[in-house]
Amino acid sequence: HLKEGFTGSTASFVVNYQKLTVVQMQKLRRALRQQGGSLKVAKARLVKRAVDGMEGIDTLEPYLKEQIGIVFADKDVSAIAKVLRDFAKENEALKLVVGRMDQKTLTADEVVRIASLPSREVLLAQVCATLQAPSAGLARVLNGMILQLLWTLKQVGDKKQDGAAVQENEQNEQVD
Repeated sequence: HLKEGFTGSTASFVVNYQKLTVVQMQKLRRALRQQGGSLKVAKARLVKRAVDGMEGIDTLEPYLKEQIGIVFADKDVSAIAKVLRDFAKENEALKLVVGRMDQKTLTADEVVRIASLPSREVLLAQVCATLQAPSAGLARVLNGMILQLLWTLKQVGDKKQDGAAVQENEQNEQVD
């Protein structure tokens, strides 16, 4: 199960849970599940055996000691990192040890930085807004140009109408 977790997940985090109570562990697991993550607890020796020879993941080996748990993030990595960061703030017994994402080993501080990122949905919305902004701006400029053209044409029409009225008045005055 551990090898599948490392190969099938988007990211993985090593946590030290040494002094957590059973109730706290259940609460952590529930919070992780809600965000698409999972916590696997195994002896460090078994985890070392699971990562042995796995290219890129074997860099976690020096951190695999004491009572550790491996948190796997299947979808939104920042949401899982937030759960871990917030839970560690509330429960000093949980310690972030190290993380792994995109073939890169992350320190505990880097995991906390990832936790401060907006969620995937917010980031996608920001990208859409950024992509949409130039076209919306262009539409506003073109709309403004059309309105200015219409206003100018209306003024020209008004002047011609005024000019025609003046000419008609002059002709009527000459007839009288």
